[in-house]
Amino acid sequence: MASKVTSWFKKKGKAVSQVNTDYAYHHSSCVCAKQQAAVRQSSCISESQATAAMAEQGYTIPAFRQRSAEDGTEEYQRVSTNVEKGLTVIQEELHRMRMATKTQVESLNLQREVKEMMYKKVIPSETPKMPDFLVALRPHTVWEKTPVKLFCTVEGNPRPVVKWYKGGAPVDPLSAPGKYKIENKYGVHSLIISRCAVSDTAEYSAVASNPHGTATSKASVTVKRAAGTGESCQLNLVPHLTEIHASKLEVSLLDRFSVSFGTEGSCISLVCSMVVVPDLPNVPPLVQWYRDDKLLKPSALAEMSVGGGSARLTLPQLAKDDEGLYTLRIFTKDGTAEHSAYLFVSDAAAPVSGAPGAPMSVKAYDINSDYVLVAWKAPNTVNEAAISGYFVDRRESGSDAWVQCNDAPVKICKYPVHGLKVGNSYHFRVRAVNSSGVSRPSRKSDKVTALDAAESERLQGTDEGVPSAPGQVVATRNSKSSVFVQWESPKHLKNLMGYYIDGRIVGSKEWFPCNHKPFKHCRFVVHALIPGESYTFRVQAVNVFGLSEESQESTVIAVEPALATPSSASGISMLSCDGSSMTLVWKSPKHCGGSKVNAYYIDKRNADTLVWKEVNVAAVKERICTVDGLTEGVFYEFKVQAGNMAGVGVPSAPSSPMKCEAWTMEQPGPAYDMSFSEVRGQSLVVLWKAPVYIGASAVSGYLVEMAKKGSSEFVTLNEEAVCHRYLQVSGLQEGETYVFRVRSVNANGVGKPSQLSEPVCAKALPGTQEIVASVDEETGDVFLSLEACEISETSKFVWSKNYKAIGDCPRVAISNKGRTSKLTFSNPDKDDLGRYSAVVTDTDGVSSSHTLTEDALNTMLELSYAIRHPIVPLKHGLDYEILEKGQVRFSLQAVKLSPSVSYRVIINDKEVTSGEGIKISHDVATGMIQMTVDHFTRASEGTYVVQIHDGKAKNQSSLVLVGDVFKAALKEAEFQRKEHIRKQGPHFSEYLSFSVTEDCTVLLTCQVANVKKETTFHWYKEDDEIVPETPPNVLSGGCALAIPLFSRKDQGVYKAVLGDDRGKDSSSFDISGQVFDDIINALAQNAGASASELVLQCTPEGIRLQCYMNYYTEEMKTSWKHKESKIASSEKMRIGGTAEMAWMQIYDPSDKEKGKYSIEISDGVQTHSRTFDLSGQAYTDAYEEYLRLKSAAFAEKNRGRVVGGLPDVVTIMEEKSLSLTCTVWGDPAPEVSWFKNEQEVASNEHTRVTFEGGKFASMVINKVTPDDSGKYSINVRNKYGGEFVEITVSVYRLGEKIPEPKLGQPKTTAVTPAPPPAAPSKTPTPTPKSQTPVSMKSPTPASTPASTPIPKSQTPVSMKSPTPASTPASTPIPKSPTPSRGVKSPTPANTPASTPIPKSPTPSRSVKSPTPPRSMKSPTPPRK
Repeated sequence: MASKVTSWFKKKGKAVSQVNTDYAYHHSSCVCAKQQAAVRQSSCISESQATAAMAEQGYTIPAFRQRSAEDGTEEYQRVSTNVEKGLTVIQEELHRMRMATKTQVESLNLQREVKEMMYKKVIPSETPKMPDFLVALRPHTVWEKTPVKLFCTVEGNPRPVVKWYKGGAPVDPLSAPGKYKIENKYGVHSLIISRCAVSDTAEYSAVASNPHGTATSKASVTVKRAAGTGESCQLNLVPHLTEIHASKLEVSLLDRFSVSFGTEGSCISLVCSMVVVPDLPNVPPLVQWYRDDKLLKPSALAEMSVGGGSARLTLPQLAKDDEGLYTLRIFTKDGTAEHSAYLFVSDAAAPVSGAPGAPMSVKAYDINSDYVLVAWKAPNTVNEAAISGYFVDRRESGSDAWVQCNDAPVKICKYPVHGLKVGNSYHFRVRAVNSSGVSRPSRKSDKVTALDAAESERLQGTDEGVPSAPGQVVATRNSKSSVFVQWESPKHLKNLMGYYIDGRIVGSKEWFPCNHKPFKHCRFVVHALIPGESYTFRVQAVNVFGLSEESQESTVIAVEPALATPSSASGISMLSCDGSSMTLVWKSPKHCGGSKVNAYYIDKRNADTLVWKEVNVAAVKERICTVDGLTEGVFYEFKVQAGNMAGVGVPSAPSSPMKCEAWTMEQPGPAYDMSFSEVRGQSLVVLWKAPVYIGASAVSGYLVEMAKKGSSEFVTLNEEAVCHRYLQVSGLQEGETYVFRVRSVNANGVGKPSQLSEPVCAKALPGTQEIVASVDEETGDVFLSLEACEISETSKFVWSKNYKAIGDCPRVAISNKGRTSKLTFSNPDKDDLGRYSAVVTDTDGVSSSHTLTEDALNTMLELSYAIRHPIVPLKHGLDYEILEKGQVRFSLQAVKLSPSVSYRVIINDKEVTSGEGIKISHDVATGMIQMTVDHFTRASEGTYVVQIHDGKAKNQSSLVLVGDVFKAALKEAEFQRKEHIRKQGPHFSEYLSFSVTEDCTVLLTCQVANVKKETTFHWYKEDDEIVPETPPNVLSGGCALAIPLFSRKDQGVYKAVLGDDRGKDSSSFDISGQVFDDIINALAQNAGASASELVLQCTPEGIRLQCYMNYYTEEMKTSWKHKESKIASSEKMRIGGTAEMAWMQIYDPSDKEKGKYSIEISDGVQTHSRTFDLSGQAYTDAYEEYLRLKSAAFAEKNRGRVVGGLPDVVTIMEEKSLSLTCTVWGDPAPEVSWFKNEQEVASNEHTRVTFEGGKFASMVINKVTPDDSGKYSINVRNKYGGEFVEITVSVYRLGEKIPEPKLGQPKTTAVTPAPPPAAPSKTPTPTPKSQTPVSMKSPTPASTPASTPIPKSQTPVSMKSPTPASTPASTPIPKSPTPSRGVKSPTPANTPASTPIPKSPTPSRSVKSPTPPRSMKSPTPPRK
């Protein structure tokens, strides 16, 4: 399989190897251990130098910069002279020089080895020997925080391996970085413990071992602590510690800062971590920072810190002045350790779009007492307008106010500032100006004091004008994301400050700046480029007068790594052995050198010798090779060199010794060539190749094991062996690094594990794209495509199905264009289902996969068919619409129509065109095609079809209007036609509907249109006209009928009639059934929202719970509950209400009625609930008040009283007889007393007092005289109480004018209270409802208040006086039993007759206490 062509440089290598082999044949017995060590040391140095040469630096420094001045100049001139020869000539020259150098080095090594062997004493071959310590370990006693070194010397053959132990446990330097250091130099093995602690006190041992035995040397280390530091010192002395200078520390750099990018005004930190030995907190390493080889000092703009294992430089306020090459230099024991990387600072967003960037490097020169010369560097302008000038600002130290120094912009980059004050200090800044606006200000200059100086630094140069354009620009490869650009300096420098480099992607018109601060050299590395993209570059020179013309553009260059030989291979392992040959495999180089690795060369040697022999002369192209001609039982070592078009790279490290012994195990050998694909944050795919050695039976599957990097605990990922050679692993931790291995399985068991894979980090590459499955919009082809986020010149897209490479297959076609690869299916079907993956070679693992499912394929096939057989897509098909005048419009809408569209309209198989009664049109912008039929009649029934042709696409849509569908359309058309006629006169634009106002008034509303002043409007209910208080105003556009206190009696059909000389229209509204329920629900919603909390009210009959609301009617869905059980109205509990409240009365309450009560008002959508807890103290107080009111009501009912017959005022003529007679009542029968002017009247001949039957009381005065005038009163009382009734008597003589009664002095009815109850109560006493209405013909007795019930058996006595004696004009008679809200009323027993009684003693809604005050009264609800 391998090619027989041998490269010329390999032939040279072969000749050298042959010389080595011949010489080794004669002198192999004379080679001593020291010579072996020298050769190996030389080999290691060579390998380390080659590896360092391959390492990619953060900032790539061209080779000629690392040479001397003369060599660099010569090399640069040579490259500049021959640059026109092209990249190929340069590569060939480098290749020739590399090969010549390699040949010369190998020849010198050979000559040195021969010379040494000629002068050395020939030593016979050493015999095997077990380890033996020539110098043993010795004990040490040291102070705390000081270092200690244990060392020993051991001999043996083969050379022993020494391991160190502390107290029997192995010493691991990685467990405590910087704590332990193990060395082996010149046969001396040492263990260094830096900064000892007391815990380091232990017995240390060195164990030397080889195949012939083991030897051990032990020694104790005692660490003591000084006195006074927590532990007593045995010697009670403080040791003298030698001062450790910072430059005596051993420093190793670990994580280094890379090329960085920042923006003006932001903050950035450059951090480099390191390991310091010994790590002393008070003695940090000596660190220096440089920018462009200029030492930086700590300041507010450059903060430096070192400690905690890192050195940090923080730039808190970036400016373009901070751009440059930053170098960290650390002084160490062996010299200095350095690291450099470039920092790019881009312009911040301009305050005005198109304004230039800020100037930079503002400095003051020619400092004098009255003026200062300020100079600066111009900013780069790429796409902005040219700079027209600059403004210079100054500011005194300690002030925040900036003052502009020049009124007009200055054209050049320097300006003398005058008018300074002697001795004052100033800062300066500069702003650039162009046609778009003013830039951001530059960073302020250092402080300058206006003083005369003997010698001042002067601004050099007198040449005026901008420099000439730079010469030829050459761009060459540097790395996969950077390009090395160099150019010729301008012919006329004119005090050159530096250069600006601009770049542009090929095909784009926009240039981007590569640097933002003038660069002084004629070479620059442009970073952060897109790998695989092509660029061109240009350069401008800059001085104080501005920018030069742009140079010519460089040739186009693709961003690819510079060509170099590949790095070394690794991981050489054995896959099979038959006793005379071995099958080897190895891992590919980490760096391919910018070219595909196409050759491998294998060398072998006996493990006991130094001489390497070539295995293959012809290059091996695969990473697997079978080495023949081996001796069974002998150990062999191998090394591999990789080659590409740039040459052969450095050899790999020798493999571990492998014994040539035939494999006879029944289990399979190890799998090999593990690789990874589709690495993402939580998943990846592992792939491998089948083992070469299969064992006693065929391989049936594979087990994959995984472990975190650095861990030995492997986890098997698949419980059952997989038969294919790939596995998708999920559930990974993003950012974590893992290693994998594979075990092959056959019928005889599980075989050897494969070699560990390379560590892989579970993290997707930046910009990773997934495979997209789609359909070509033009051809209709089904395809899979992948756009690579990274690509190189040698990259190829490798497509696989189920992770088997797709070769020349007629079912698919693969095409690549730039970064995108497309796999197109020729005739996709179910055989094409599966998992497709694509890998981009020569990248950092760009890959992706996509599973093509049957559903997805069917969807794409449908889309493909639609593209290949195009149709005019429709937003909606043919449909009809009834217009206002009864016209019918048929329409359909396409997604898109072209101006060349054509269509046909067919009705009942006959094509129709625009004509009388039919109008057909279309609109390209909206895609609408429509036909309007003016007269839609019964003859219009049938099938309607529209056929569309638009280019290659076509479509048709049909509509069937027959049967019920047509009848409905015809009916609607006729209705609309009638509606159109109706609307020619006054009409209803909105028919009657109802609404409910906030005060629960039901409104019937309608909207009218086309009315005039003469238009009439009438309301009707069941054909009876309703005349509202306010006549309807039709000109307002709306009319309404209010129905207050809505209830069931308001059901019926309401009608509104509108008319004038142009016609008449009407609207009816039937309030019944569902409409009635909807109105009630609307009222309930308002009432429920306004419902108050439940209020407790006591009455003589029991306890009442009341809920106030805007409106209440019995038709509302209202329910009362007691302990969540619904209450039905009964003799025990009565439910009722008024227009303003709902109540529930508990008669004769007992303990059973205790508990939680609630009222629920449902409006059909939600339920409004209010609750009251009638238990505990609330129930006790209410029950006591009920008993008090009950007792008071009984006493009020049975007390003595006057029930009728007495007038208020009596006027009588002298000598007439006056008879005052009244009816009294009481149980038991009352006692009656008469008084005149508060003096009791005794019965005599002049005044006769009688009381008959316990009911009729009278006082007769015979022949009255003026002396009989006065105030008379009657007192009726029994054991429950009584009352006074007063009568005013006026006697006049004959002939005198009859005196008029004194108005405004009502009769006073003095009610005598009964004995007070035993216990007071907080509940108000209710006022009983009057059972007998007041009649003018039968006046109310003088002693009866309006609210006092009169027994039916008692009939009041009629008096001649038209005014009832017992009803004063000022005493109102209540019209309703509903108590007034918020008005307090005294108890009747304590109320004089002249005090007005309020119409309703009901408390206001605001009273939240369940027990109202005692003075409140509530009427007794009527019994149903």
